Amino acid sequence: MLNRSKSKEVIFQLPSPCLDIERVSSLRVLGVIVNDQLTATDHVSKLLASCNSLLYALRILLSPGIPDTSLHDIFRATVIAKLTYCAPSWSGACSAADRAKLESFVSRCKRLAYCSSEVPTYSDLTDEADDTLFSRFIANYGHVLQPLLPDRHSIPYSL
Repeated sequence: MLNRSKSKEVIFQLPSPCLDIERVSSLRVLGVIVNDQLTATDHVSKLLASCNSLLYALRILLSPGIPDTSLHDIFRATVIAKLTYCAPSWSGACSAADRAKLESFVSRCKRLAYCSSEVPTYSDLTDEADDTLFSRFIANYGHVLQPLLPDRHSIPYSL
């Protein structure tokens, strides 16, 4: 005689919806706009609008007699800093159209002489931000993500 256990069907009930919680299509978290599709389109649009306002302010506030190096320093401190703020967290969610908009903005700033021609492209700026963030993870042995990294092997060389 075989003893078979009956499979019990488990039924889960969803909690009743809370009527006092408002649904939103986008949320600003630490200055980064996250939308309900998990894309960076809203953030890129808002970011480019803000950067265009900064360019307008630079054009209005700075007199024609200011040296180019000062203008380039102010551009780097304001616009480039705004473009690269938290870039490792949201740049992966950019579509090709968003990346093209960001690249064209940086190239337009170069063409209009807001920044020097040596300023890297936007993709290079985000790659540099990613590398900097990852190198900080690697260097900090107490970081939360350290257990997720592969073990380090030291190779002693005897020359």
